[in-house]
Amino acid sequence: MKKLSSLLLVSILGGAITLGSYKLFLEENNHSPILETQQTNQKQAATFISNKYATSIGNSSIDTDFTKAADKTVHAVVHVKNVAIGRQPRTLREYMSGMRGGRAIQGAGSGVIITPDGYIVTNNHVIDGASELEVTLNNNLTYKAEVVGTDPQSDIALIKVDTQDLDYIPFADSDNVKIGDWALAVGNPFNLTSTVTAGIISAKGRDLNEGDSRMQSFIQTDAAINPGNSGGALVNTNGELIGINTAITSQTGSYIGYGFAVPSNNAKKIVEDILEYGDVQQAILGITGGTLNPEAAQKNDLSISQGVYINSVSEGAEKAGLRKGDMITEIDGINIRKLSDLTSYIRTKRPGNKVNINYFRDGEERQTEVKLTKYETYNLEIAGVEITNADKDYLNYFKTNEGVRIVRPLSPRLDIEKDEWIIIAIDNQKVTNINDVKKIMNSKSKDENTKITFKHISGNEENYVFRP
Repeated sequence: MKKLSSLLLVSILGGAITLGSYKLFLEENNHSPILETQQTNQKQAATFISNKYATSIGNSSIDTDFTKAADKTVHAVVHVKNVAIGRQPRTLREYMSGMRGGRAIQGAGSGVIITPDGYIVTNNHVIDGASELEVTLNNNLTYKAEVVGTDPQSDIALIKVDTQDLDYIPFADSDNVKIGDWALAVGNPFNLTSTVTAGIISAKGRDLNEGDSRMQSFIQTDAAINPGNSGGALVNTNGELIGINTAITSQTGSYIGYGFAVPSNNAKKIVEDILEYGDVQQAILGITGGTLNPEAAQKNDLSISQGVYINSVSEGAEKAGLRKGDMITEIDGINIRKLSDLTSYIRTKRPGNKVNINYFRDGEERQTEVKLTKYETYNLEIAGVEITNADKDYLNYFKTNEGVRIVRPLSPRLDIEKDEWIIIAIDNQKVTNINDVKKIMNSKSKDENTKITFKHISGNEENYVFRP
């Protein structure tokens, strides 16, 4: 199959690398991201976080005295040390993060205590691959930590230490954050513990790499963020959590004025999902499309210049009457200027929730209600890919009625351009959805080879046999 013509090399601030290659959008982005670095009890903890420790006091104050906010938060941000037992690197990500065989490799980042009984939010790349996690509080007390759950797509992880009566930071409503608000970044850059920097909110809904299938929507700040700040807190002047520091844009690997944080609403929803359901309940609107840019608006003689252009519909969006060519401009009263605005809001919702959509069709503004559906994927580990269901419009590109879509590679075992290939059969059995794939794989013995048929967008088919 076709090899990737080039690799985007990114330095992880905190000790990991993320690569993305999914192109879906209509407008260009010139920034290159550098990523920073029991069941009943869990359900109770989710409610605990939602009802008691996730209450916003209010919007950021105009007072520029940061001492109160710093004092409230510095004791609730921890140093997270990741110890991974060394082995030979199997991916570019592992190689660049320093993994070698035969010895323990250490990485470090930050984390935010969100409950007094030891739940801590951090970045997934901070704890990824850890055989042991160690958390150090601001008072130098050290605890072993366990991973409760992760969401690699959002780069958020939830860990826990076994202790009580900890200082914590309450969640604020990140939708209320305004450009120009003061913000503090709290973390452990370069292993300098308990560091606080100040800046303003520079932008919202920032997508650093529109070729990345993770659908980013960051809060941008000019508060200094450096290696080791990964997983630390971005707070307002009330000392409330408005984001989890995650990335910077830099050609050197060090801070040059641009820092990015996962919005607190997104992080809070992920935490609650992990505690209540055991995994992240990701909802989808049921569209593919991209940000409407001025050139596209002019070319299509559109009366609007901002919004999200729908390229294809499925699931709930199709049932609600949306169709290709519609332009979404508002969801639940929130203006949608670009795709990251839409995805950021949808990611705070769960499957089954309903949203009100304002959209334009043929120059006329219309409204509809969409019931969100669940985004389902399956790790086809033997081939090293993650797959999902493909809608009719996507399959039409491949001139077929069956097949499953390749979301992203999980390992370099299969080096393909994911939007150029689909899987149409396994062991000569046609597959039309991921349930078909699950059935076939669950019926196989562990030592049995697997034949997978791939179809290229050109129409060519190729068969590969994978050994377990």
